[in-house]
Amino acid sequence: MVSKLRAWLGHENVSKDLLLLLLIGGLYSLGIFLSSTFVNIYLWKQSNSYTDIALYNLSIYVLQPLTFIFAGKCAKKIDRVIVLRTGVTVLSLFFMTVLLVGERAATFNIMLGALLGVGYGFYWLAYNVLTFEITEPETRDFFNGFLGVLQSLGGMSGPILAGFIISRLNNFTGYTVIFSISFSLFIVAVIVSLGLSRRKARGNFSFRRIVHERKNNPNWKRILNAHISQGFREGTFLFAVSIWIFLMTKDELSLGVFNLVYSGFSFLCYFLVSRIVKPRRRKKAIFLAGLCLYLNVLILLVSDTMPMLLLYAAIAGVFFPMLYVPYLSLTYDVIGKSWNAGEMRIEYIVVRELFLNLGRVVSIIVFLLAITWIPPETGIPYILLLLGGGHFLIYFFIKNVDTTRMNLPRN
Repeated sequence: MVSKLRAWLGHENVSKDLLLLLLIGGLYSLGIFLSSTFVNIYLWKQSNSYTDIALYNLSIYVLQPLTFIFAGKCAKKIDRVIVLRTGVTVLSLFFMTVLLVGERAATFNIMLGALLGVGYGFYWLAYNVLTFEITEPETRDFFNGFLGVLQSLGGMSGPILAGFIISRLNNFTGYTVIFSISFSLFIVAVIVSLGLSRRKARGNFSFRRIVHERKNNPNWKRILNAHISQGFREGTFLFAVSIWIFLMTKDELSLGVFNLVYSGFSFLCYFLVSRIVKPRRRKKAIFLAGLCLYLNVLILLVSDTMPMLLLYAAIAGVFFPMLYVPYLSLTYDVIGKSWNAGEMRIEYIVVRELFLNLGRVVSIIVFLLAITWIPPETGIPYILLLLGGGHFLIYFFIKNVDTTRMNLPRN
């Protein structure tokens, strides 16, 4: 079966672990896309409070990097596949908890966000480290591109299916159904992870040493600054856009259609980007994609009809893969050529995640402060316009990154 999958993908040299990691990523994407967007809507329909939604997301982004640090220490002492399995298990517990608290979920928004942040922390620490270890420079763009395809497939099928189910069932019954499906998908992902080869790390966990490596390695400093900029947009956009669209359409199915269009274009573009954007073209692709994604925010702000919202979704679906694939590959290349990367790869991943979530936390704090002084209905367009430039600014941090530079060993 593995050999047939290799032939179908057109990459005979990919390992079994790489294929299993892609499968786990696909299951994760489907489970998350099926429910994550609608958790925000679920909480909104219970509380009608932007503050409650923002605090739910803020607790995710605070607990996620803290968990990354703890998970990094664990990954230095135990099998990293166990860390991955722990993350998937906690994510399944999150959906079980949502099911248990039901229509009282909004009163437990911070607890639910914290639980999700812990699950994300364990999962993404292990997944990113395993990605770094299992892929090579020659398979890295393929892996990131095909993972993007799987994520797009999850984004296409998950939200539209969830929106259809929710719109056809009474009250909150539809939400119960989709949260149950997500719970089941994460259980399957745990089972698939049993096939991954055991991978242990050696040495001590030197988190602070890699934070200070910014002073010695300009490439590393630039990448970390870029991740703050990335998080500055993502922190608020990941929930505010969904609420904005729901309030405009008053229909979960419309939100599902929006995500279907976005993910459909992403699906096509991940295929193209992974084949067209070669290492020498990465920075140009990041600049063009970042600029178009920022200009696209203007379309969102003037949208007052569903066709305009779908245009925004289509443009975002085209240019996000053009940004994400070369940007992620560039990040891994910088880490791979940084000081003591073989032994310290976990620490590099942890620090990267810390800076990404720092940007997300700052983003949500700006959002909370803004809606305190300005009515949300008036202030949100200006907030999105301010925060929406985060992806465009990435280019200006990475434009001088030189991946041909090898760092000499230092104490």
